[in-house]
Amino acid sequence: MIYMSETQTASLITHELAYSAVKEALVAAISNEVTLFPVVNASGPQTGSMFSLKSASTSTLVGWKTGTYWPNNHLQNKPCHGTTVFLLSPETGELIAAVASSKVNAYRTAAADAVAVDYLARDDASVLTVFGTGHQAEYEILAISAIRNISRVIVVGRSKTKTDKFIGRLTEKGVSAEAGEAQYGCAQADIIVTATTASEPLFKAHWVKPGTHISAMGADKVGKHELPVELYQHATLFCDYKSQSVVIGEFQHTTNAPITEIGEVITAHSPGRASAEDITVFDSSGIAVQDLFVAARLLELIQ
Repeated sequence: MIYMSETQTASLITHELAYSAVKEALVAAISNEVTLFPVVNASGPQTGSMFSLKSASTSTLVGWKTGTYWPNNHLQNKPCHGTTVFLLSPETGELIAAVASSKVNAYRTAAADAVAVDYLARDDASVLTVFGTGHQAEYEILAISAIRNISRVIVVGRSKTKTDKFIGRLTEKGVSAEAGEAQYGCAQADIIVTATTASEPLFKAHWVKPGTHISAMGADKVGKHELPVELYQHATLFCDYKSQSVVIGEFQHTTNAPITEIGEVITAHSPGRASAEDITVFDSSGIAVQDLFVAARLLELIQ
């Protein structure tokens, strides 16, 4: 069995690798070659702790990703989030690899956002507004910046202290960022990304201007909610995997709205943005085949 440590995977992962693998996974997800299984969300003994299991099977890749969140780990100077991908032999079911993927998971999640922006945002989109100042938001900004020419980043955060610190980290990485209120951020944005743990909408639907693309990245369990449902009657909706999106993703809050899986757009089987005035919304609930494809790419680098 191969074991890849967090140190190894963190040193090998790049936005380019993650984008390529996740794009391939999103296409595979719409084919008959992939089986995706229902997500298991559970809780640990510590208050607020949780862990999840996402699994998938193809002819060449079989396995699952487990993600953990233990909020009190910071008291021991340990990461609160943890991720590991396990791969089984398709022939025998034996465990063939365990890939520590905590940092990789942040890249993988952001890569899905980048793919959606690449295919759904206007070609001239350059102003990015991000809701959230936590662990994931920085990766979202950097992944989008790697595939689009972003001129401004507007950060909408609940805490001024955390927002200022976040902007400082972005500035150190060469990102032109500023703080802004929700309505201002929506009014200015060509692209909106929500990367929060919210359980109610972060902004009003009428604040979003025509032509905006929105990526909702935070909803991955029942009850999470970032976008106003009123937005859907004026928008074109896309997701990573529909049957999961409507159960634990942002689109659990829709009612019979037409939703297109992004793999259909990538393969040109379905249209994406129809005009410069369209509002497009992408829901990323995160699917296991993304994790398996990224892990397989990392394994290739050491074999």
